[in-house]
Amino acid sequence: MTDIVDVRDPELPGRLLVRERDALVPLLRSRPDSDFALPTAGCPGWTVRDVLAHCSAALTRVVENRFEKGVFSPESNERDIAERAGWPNARIVDELERGMTEAGPVIARGDGRLDLLALGEWVHAGDVREVLGEPGAYAGAGLPDALTLLARVTREKEHVPLHADLDDVDEPVRFGARVADGPPARYIGAAATLVRLYAGRPAAGAAYELAGAREGELNIFG
Repeated sequence: MTDIVDVRDPELPGRLLVRERDALVPLLRSRPDSDFALPTAGCPGWTVRDVLAHCSAALTRVVENRFEKGVFSPESNERDIAERAGWPNARIVDELERGMTEAGPVIARGDGRLDLLALGEWVHAGDVREVLGEPGAYAGAGLPDALTLLARVTREKEHVPLHADLDDVDEPVRFGARVADGPPARYIGAAATLVRLYAGRPAAGAAYELAGAREGELNIFG
């Protein structure tokens, strides 16, 4: 059983962002503008461009230390997207690349409250990969760091205790609160599918077993 140590690794969020940057940014630069207008399943109502604009804006706020009242609320996110409505797609990708490069050291110097933002950015990259039909959605090279961060975040939030037997990880992993009144929920399946459940993303058609908890109870962003 892999039990994630509670000690925070301050470099992990930045490492996760850089690994995803190295995979995602070249992909985006290779795609036609029409791909940026495609709707996303993970973020209903948003296009690929909207997701990327949200991500680049959030990371820029971190880099520039701009956290006004209501930041990261749905209304704030929509304003960030609207402010970039006149930008060419390439400029949004440039801002995203800068944010994924420079936000990590800023997050590392903080107290850990922004660590979840890095996980959210990685999940959004999965949203985009899925729409574009690319492999590695909610997986790829960053998956081990994402699972480590997910385990720590769910423990700190005292989320639903969960014992996960992951198809692509050698040892079972514990998520959620340490102490519970009864046995933990159990999950059997792919790690990427579990990430989908924790992120509130569609998992229709995926083969997995979940006992002791409902899918909606796992969502950490809801």
